[in-house]
Amino acid sequence: MSRMMLRICVIGLMSLVFVTGLTPVPAMAVEKGAVTNLPLPRFVSMKASEGNVRRGPSLSHRIDWVYKRRNMPLQITAEHGHWRRVQDRDGAGGWVHYALLSGVRTAIIETDLLNLHARPDPSSQVNAQLTLGVVAEVRRCDTQWCELSAGGYRGWAPKGHFWGVKPEEIFE
Repeated sequence: MSRMMLRICVIGLMSLVFVTGLTPVPAMAVEKGAVTNLPLPRFVSMKASEGNVRRGPSLSHRIDWVYKRRNMPLQITAEHGHWRRVQDRDGAGGWVHYALLSGVRTAIIETDLLNLHARPDPSSQVNAQLTLGVVAEVRRCDTQWCELSAGGYRGWAPKGHFWGVKPEEIFE
């Protein structure tokens, strides 16, 4: 095979790879917190039953309001020293000291009478129903369902009916 034919074959093969999408795609970069090196944004919960939400990351910043719900799910959007910028399901937020937060995952129910199923299957037995506004512990999630626990009941609910888990998130 001549050099010219070889070049044409290589160019043709490269074009085929490009057109069919077989080119290697770099993984999307996940933003990491400067302090913890954990992904941002990420979900946590209020460890304390009361926590000041400040305008900036220090005690000298003004308190804008006070969270008064233990286990409330929050989303961390930034880190600075011992402070985490958090946001609640309504988009309100500010800076909270990290000692007031827990890695325990919780979610707030956004559908009235959400069924908790025995298995991640809509035809499985219903173990309980959760009302709008209930805070449940998120035990694990697959691609479409999460196992929740609240009030002594445990079961699976489809994603999209509670706030505290990203739609694409999977964890054990």
